Amino acid sequence: MKRNYFIVGLILLTFFVISFLTNIIGPLIPDIIKGFDLSLTLVAVLPFSFFIAYGVMSIPAGILIEKYREKKIMIAAFGVAFVGALLLALFPNYLTAVGSLFLIGAGMAMLQVVINPLLRSAGGEEHFAFNSNLAQLIFGLASFLSPMVYSYLVLNLQGTNQPNGPVLSTLASIVPDKLPWISLYWLFTVICVLMIIIIAVSKFPQVELSEEEEVGAMQTHVKLLKNPIVVLFFLGIFCYVGTEQGVANWISQFLSTYHGYDPQTTGATAVSRFWGFMTAGGLLGLLLLKIMDSRYVLISFTTLAIISLSLALFGSGEVAKFAFPTVGFFASVMYPVIFSLALNSVEEHHGSFSGILVTGIIGGAIVPLIIGWLGDLVGLRFGMLFLYITMGYILSIGIWARPIISNKTISLSQEEEDV
Repeated sequence: MKRNYFIVGLILLTFFVISFLTNIIGPLIPDIIKGFDLSLTLVAVLPFSFFIAYGVMSIPAGILIEKYREKKIMIAAFGVAFVGALLLALFPNYLTAVGSLFLIGAGMAMLQVVINPLLRSAGGEEHFAFNSNLAQLIFGLASFLSPMVYSYLVLNLQGTNQPNGPVLSTLASIVPDKLPWISLYWLFTVICVLMIIIIAVSKFPQVELSEEEEVGAMQTHVKLLKNPIVVLFFLGIFCYVGTEQGVANWISQFLSTYHGYDPQTTGATAVSRFWGFMTAGGLLGLLLLKIMDSRYVLISFTTLAIISLSLALFGSGEVAKFAFPTVGFFASVMYPVIFSLALNSVEEHHGSFSGILVTGIIGGAIVPLIIGWLGDLVGLRFGMLFLYITMGYILSIGIWARPIISNKTISLSQEEEDV
């Protein structure tokens, strides 16, 4: 099909919003523990409830897209996320937080199922690894900004000082004094409404997916799940998101527990840098994916991520503050490379396969919960050693993956032009 740059732009904006709403959970964990008086296991249920929604919604969302098409599903997804954010903003307590994060996660799952096959189709199959990495760069940028917004709101809404400006004054009047972080969920409701309006009023081009890119019926999913390659790549996405969230969600609490750093300043900054470094890593990844096979990029970056994690867990406080963000730098290429290798390793049913892969995002539910449970038993540092298992599996993908279509590199392009 003709490349559709409007769709690519809309997808990148959607990635930004998904990230902004998703990856704020980590910086909030110390405040949530304090505000609701929770153990590590109980607080880990919150990201669990968010990411388990991907397991519940991804395949049904894929089936619904065939009937209602992309525009309606995207509007519905932001509508569901709006309800979730409003629920926690109005009724801030632990139980509503669990339900709220599930609804927001369900909305984000619906969006992910829509936008990944569209990005492959609208941007071109041979450029999918590059475009996916660009989307990951946008994703990291939003995650870099959200902890900064959190720190700004919390520092200006707590204490005795009267907030300046209409926005802060309005938030101060509706947010509980002891829970200033709830202000973020009022902000999320506004973002969701704006996205609904943007999508609704935009001229949404008709994007015709090929038969391979459409999401099929349940029997198609069953057929795919019988393919060992599908299962192996599902586990790859599971391990990646588990690794990403297993690091990001526990950075602030780790730095507070072992090095005494303030979660609202130093902790939030470290999480912000994690995502900021991921953005920087994405820029380097864009370059490397134009000159190297994506499998070699995955192997080298994952190896360096494992080294960085080791320094973060066992180094001094100053080392940990730098090493945790460095993990984000080297994790930047993992998701787009795994996703592109996966879709380029099967010949058909890419839409259905995408739904199965997005279901693997439940790794973001399971792995942080395991870390929290282990943290209550043996301490958070040793609980985070579980990440060596997930990162080891990601490293293995670069060794055994055999894609039908490899990422297009500059040298490959030149060779094709010479033919």
